[in-house]
Amino acid sequence: WHRVSPGKKCRGWGTNFKKLSKYLRMEIIPAIDIIEGKCVRLTEGDFNRKKIYNENPLEVARQFADAGLQRLHLVDLDGAKVGAVQNWKVLETVAGKTKLIIDFGGGITSEKDVQIVFNSGAALATVGSIAVKNEEELKRWLQHWGAGKFLLGADVKKEKIAISGWKETTDIWIYDFIEKYLKHGVLQLFCTDVSKDGKLEGPSTDLYKAIIEKFSDLHFIASGGVSSLKDLDDLQNIGCKGVIIGKALYENRISLEDLIKFL
Repeated sequence: WHRVSPGKKCRGWGTNFKKLSKYLRMEIIPAIDIIEGKCVRLTEGDFNRKKIYNENPLEVARQFADAGLQRLHLVDLDGAKVGAVQNWKVLETVAGKTKLIIDFGGGITSEKDVQIVFNSGAALATVGSIAVKNEEELKRWLQHWGAGKFLLGADVKKEKIAISGWKETTDIWIYDFIEKYLKHGVLQLFCTDVSKDGKLEGPSTDLYKAIIEKFSDLHFIASGGVSSLKDLDDLQNIGCKGVIIGKALYENRISLEDLIKFL
């Protein structure tokens, strides 16, 4: 169902996507974070608090695909650190050897980076820092490729946007940020509370609920802190259209069997 764009008619239902989506299960989006070609997880975005879970990201991606998951959030942490896409070969391999719908982010700062990401097999380019640092450039990309080809990431610390791999915190309020890019045609956005990420202490449900209530047309995806099936139920109940899960899967706090039952 996630392939139906918001607002488009769903054949046979006689209703639009927004009305239909409330009857459907929230989409589960597993995450693979890459450093030097390996599958890792950071805690609170700290590169010094890194744990390697698997040296073969394709193996992990295939496990997700075999479990019936359809989408993948692939993050180039090396790229995020240096400001240019680095691990595009991993993207190319996973895209070429699975049927997963991949959004890829980390280090996308130029038109060349965007082209590399799409040429390597990503369905969506994930952008974050450039939305703050170079709004005019991002607007050109949205016009050139179409806003539907981009997933906007909003990383926050105390409701203020964080950028550059979470190393910088801005004065931009999350609600102002979202409102601006909705006007530019952005359809999908995921929000990560940096203070929750990788700590398995539960997601920022209150923040996400407030965002969803304010921007009812937004295809909102939660990210960070998910640690249990109860968290998934809570996020679905407040209206999240999707949730990105990382460490909870790798630490087996949520098993793939659990996800199959949830779906």
